[in-house]
Amino acid sequence: MITLKRTIAAATAAGLFALASASGAQAAEPTTPVVNKVALTPEQQAAHDAAKAAFKSARTAHKAAHKAAKPAIESARATFTAARAAATTDEAKKAAHDAFKAAVATAKAGMPAKPVKPVRP
Repeated sequence: MITLKRTIAAATAAGLFALASASGAQAAEPTTPVVNKVALTPEQQAAHDAAKAAFKSARTAHKAAHKAAKPAIESARATFTAARAAATTDEAKKAAHDAFKAAVATAKAGMPAKPVKPVRP
């Protein structure tokens, strides 16, 4: 019985030491450095403001082109659905699908690339 009590006491002590060393190891780890914002020079601020304005205008143009292309794509989808329903052969279904893909590619061709957000220097 005494041997069992000693074994339990030793295991408990080992567990406590393991917990204490684990928490000590975590405290010894370096923390993530905090980056403070640095004041920009007037030239850098002007360049950043110009980049933001260019980004906003490019984003507006991209959204407008997307809105303009959306009805054309929906119309092509409706035509494709009707042609596919009316098609009786696999070749006719493939031709309807190819026509739909061409209409979508034409609608997407007029869309500008998605703009990239400027990064603060």
